[in-house]
Amino acid sequence: MSWNDEKELSGLVGEILKSYDQYPLINNIGVKDRLNQSEIIGLLQEIRCLVFPGFFESRHLNSTSVPYHLGETLEDIQYRLQHQIVMAFHHGLDPIGECPAEPEKEAERISKEFLSGIPKIRSLLATDVQAAYDGDPAAFNTDETIFSYPGVFAISVNRIAHELHVLGVPMIPRMMTEYAHNLTGIDIHPGATIGTYFFIDHGTGVVVGETTEIGSGVKIYQGVTLGALSTRGGQSLRHKKRHPTLEDNVTVYSGASILGGETVIGEGAVIGSNVFITSSVPKGTKVSIKNPDLQFKESGRKQAPVTELDQEGFRKWEE
Repeated sequence: MSWNDEKELSGLVGEILKSYDQYPLINNIGVKDRLNQSEIIGLLQEIRCLVFPGFFESRHLNSTSVPYHLGETLEDIQYRLQHQIVMAFHHGLDPIGECPAEPEKEAERISKEFLSGIPKIRSLLATDVQAAYDGDPAAFNTDETIFSYPGVFAISVNRIAHELHVLGVPMIPRMMTEYAHNLTGIDIHPGATIGTYFFIDHGTGVVVGETTEIGSGVKIYQGVTLGALSTRGGQSLRHKKRHPTLEDNVTVYSGASILGGETVIGEGAVIGSNVFITSSVPKGTKVSIKNPDLQFKESGRKQAPVTELDQEGFRKWEE
């Protein structure tokens, strides 16, 4: 459909331009050093190929070709990542932030230091993949968890993004984890600290806040929130511990909410489904909600509450 009235089109252009002047907060006009979201996602995918060699590349890898492929991949990632980090320095400053005096050199240093940490990331992910296989009797093998498990995907992206976050890269880590969030429904902030052998089963609806601390051997299910008690303080709460700590070997079942920066779930604790926790739980504790009284109706009869049983152990029926 074309515009029949040039004045109508001109008028609309004028109104939109007026809104650009009125709401500059959501403009990005005239910014030369602009982050490229597609490039960030492409970099993430290439880094995951580096972390999981042979799983996601289009080319076939063998023992002869791997060293050459690895060298080419490292050079490509370093060049592209350095460029995006420079743009992030200009693009992602908070109100009191300062761009490095020599952004190119700083970006080069960070990109090389990040890539030097790939063996560390792989060592962590090896434990996560094993945890996914060990923790799910439906898993055929560890390859299946790498190819298809949303929890493994989200955790792998978080391991990568967390290292960039620790190195002080603005914006890019969050763009990576939100990409994973969009695909899996699992929202893990790159600032969260996560130990080894971490498993998220099913995963949809999981939220892990920025200052969360998770020990080793922790397993959580879908719908779990590790969040803050309140964020009404807004930016005044930045850099403060707002999210809970889960010590080693904690299990949290579906729908549970654990909130607050002072909340510590002790080692080996088991948190049942749908509980709401805002205070610390001692180690080895099992927390659950009392089962509600279930009632059933059949052919005009009403079943008594679950606590009322007959001599044979069956629920009594009320006429």
